[in-house]
Amino acid sequence: MSGGRSRAAGGRSADLLIVLAGIVVAVVAVAPIASHWLTNPPDQRLVDLEVYREGGRAVLRGAPLYDVLTQPPQFLPFTYPPFAAALAVPFTLLPWGVAQFVWTALIYAALVIVVRYSFRDLIRRTGRWAPLTTGVLVGAMAWILPDRDQIRFGQVGLFLLAMCLADCCTRSPRWPRGVLVGLALAIKLVPGVFLIYFLITGRFRAAGNAVMTAVGATLFGFMLLPSDSVDYWFGALLQGGDRTGAVDGTTNQAVNGIVARIIPEGTFRTGVWLLLALALAFVGFALARRATRAADLLAGEAPRTFAGTDHLRAADRPVSYSLLLAGVAITGLLSVLLSPVGWIHHFVWMIPVVGALVGDGRDTRRCLFGVAIWFYFLWPLPWWGARMIGPEHGYVTEFFGRVIQDLFGLAAIVSIVVLGRWLVDRAQHDDHPEDPSRKQVRVGTLTP
Repeated sequence: MSGGRSRAAGGRSADLLIVLAGIVVAVVAVAPIASHWLTNPPDQRLVDLEVYREGGRAVLRGAPLYDVLTQPPQFLPFTYPPFAAALAVPFTLLPWGVAQFVWTALIYAALVIVVRYSFRDLIRRTGRWAPLTTGVLVGAMAWILPDRDQIRFGQVGLFLLAMCLADCCTRSPRWPRGVLVGLALAIKLVPGVFLIYFLITGRFRAAGNAVMTAVGATLFGFMLLPSDSVDYWFGALLQGGDRTGAVDGTTNQAVNGIVARIIPEGTFRTGVWLLLALALAFVGFALARRATRAADLLAGEAPRTFAGTDHLRAADRPVSYSLLLAGVAITGLLSVLLSPVGWIHHFVWMIPVVGALVGDGRDTRRCLFGVAIWFYFLWPLPWWGARMIGPEHGYVTEFFGRVIQDLFGLAAIVSIVVLGRWLVDRAQHDDHPEDPSRKQVRVGTLTP
């Protein structure tokens, strides 16, 4: 009996050591990133967090929300809905230094959630080593450029990503499905693409919940800040391109940014952008639906799901979950590419892309694709391209510079096709291996 208790105690100690090892690995990996940006010059440190705090201060003192600007040299305006400004109020009550550390810690907490959803099957496959696996994956994903920029600017992208993944990928959520997407939509408009995702995949109840939640939060904003709400929905929102920065800047990797760097401003450029955006939306949402429908079919849920109910049970089968995650990741990429401005730090959606490709880690080719995408997004490729453009460079150099400048946006488009076509085809094939007991009949063989 005592021997059994000793073995149990030893097992618990080993499990605790594994948890601690996972935490240490993650902390060691992210510490250089956090320390670098938290010790940046004050006027270059978490500038977007300062935008949120200025919005919260405007709420507290009753100042016009969309007239406030951050301190020089940034002079950044508040560009989010009034509901988001209300959520920022608690951070105005903290000293600036404390707020930065708290916000950074919350960003990495959100990254842990994102990694848990994105690499669910790989983490589960490692059994008792799952905490260490999680720590390694958190450390690896923290180093891709979009994630590093989340810390650099103090952005909300990982929070929104975590909310969308939890809402779409949790098998049996304890909340009405769609509520988290609705909250994300009330904070920032780009998660609105998930309303289309819910509709085209037959998750009508989730779509309704998301709409009601977003409308409720928006109405709360109107009650709390009526004048600012009118200013936003009928003024600042329509000035989005001007208020958020240069559309043709390198960091805008959306389709609009790619077009803007090629075609001068005007009606023709707008027309080309809209045409390309509509084409990408049609193909992208079709592929998102294809991946999700394949997931439902493999999980045995297609009849009920596509009858209009929302019993999203992508089950515990790794292939099914990978395809579900692929459909969600495609939709997330569309939220960046179809937006008038899709900054580099918005491409944190590449984390679930990598997770969908890797799956449970049994397919070597899928893993190689996932690792290649992770490695690709470690480097500031668009900025390398921008340095090749200018009067001091020749036409050939400038041409390749233009192409390299758009590589993140182009990679996202390619990822949509890879997830929606290649991954779905490969996953379905692997999930239905040929029965070795039923050999293919060839000409000349004797058959009963």
